Amino acid sequence: MTNSIYAKGCAWINDEFVPIDKAAIPITDTGFTRSDLTYDVVAVWNGKFFRLADHLDRFERGWNRIRMQPQITRAAMEDILFDCVAKSGLREAYVEMIVTRGIPVDGDRDPRNYINRFYAFAIPYVWIAKPDHQLEGIKLVIANDTLRTPTTSIDPTVKNFQWGDLVKGLLEAYDRDAYTAVLLDGDGNVTEGPGFNVFAYFEGRLITPPDGVLQGITRATVIDLAEELGIPCSVERLSAEQLRVADEVFLTSTAGGVMPVSMIDGQAVANGDPGKVTMLVRELYWQAHEREQWTSVVTYEQPALESIG
Repeated sequence: MTNSIYAKGCAWINDEFVPIDKAAIPITDTGFTRSDLTYDVVAVWNGKFFRLADHLDRFERGWNRIRMQPQITRAAMEDILFDCVAKSGLREAYVEMIVTRGIPVDGDRDPRNYINRFYAFAIPYVWIAKPDHQLEGIKLVIANDTLRTPTTSIDPTVKNFQWGDLVKGLLEAYDRDAYTAVLLDGDGNVTEGPGFNVFAYFEGRLITPPDGVLQGITRATVIDLAEELGIPCSVERLSAEQLRVADEVFLTSTAGGVMPVSMIDGQAVANGDPGKVTMLVRELYWQAHEREQWTSVVTYEQPALESIG
């Protein structure tokens, strides 16, 4: 039996392409030992990257803010991302890029001396909530036991793996018979949840929080689409109480798009069905994956067929 060695995904590790199940980083890499890194995730849908330039822009801002300098150019990174997808043959893919501080040499603890390392991989598309679940609507809770880490400690606009507060909120959601959770800041305002931004349709306009959040590319896309649709949309503080009484609520992420919320803290959002504004934005979001100005076409190579047993 033959099959592509990259059928389950392809990674770029230590300057070479490897099958995803063979991909590994050194255990001493500070990306692993200290979560000293930044990363980004871009989707491929129907054989096209969606808003790749925007993701790379955010990635570059991130590594500059935490004072890293990759050893390859941004153009080389982009080529690697395309090659990971092309080798895998995946038409719908979840593509991640990572820059770590690197590996200490001889016990050196001065991060200025480390050589930063770049990794990337493409795997089948990942859903926070799959389409059938989205049509039912997600059960959300506002976390009671955990606040979002203050922005003065960790900058949420730099995508990172420091998910301790988010995972704690997620576990609370499971304990409360919900699917996921959103966290509040110290002033009781909504921030974000594990891998997603939040929107509320409240008093005739969409609201999404300005602080304590990653400035998501899907979030930015929804803001753009709302303007096209003539739906008022503002980036402003959103209280927990406003979220609870909103007419509609949805989550946004590269991993799932626009995801309707049907319940918050055990209470139905409006009548408990995904709202009209939410579903309109959701439909247009997926249609936008065919827009030429937002997409970059992958040129797929013929899979190299090798015996795997």
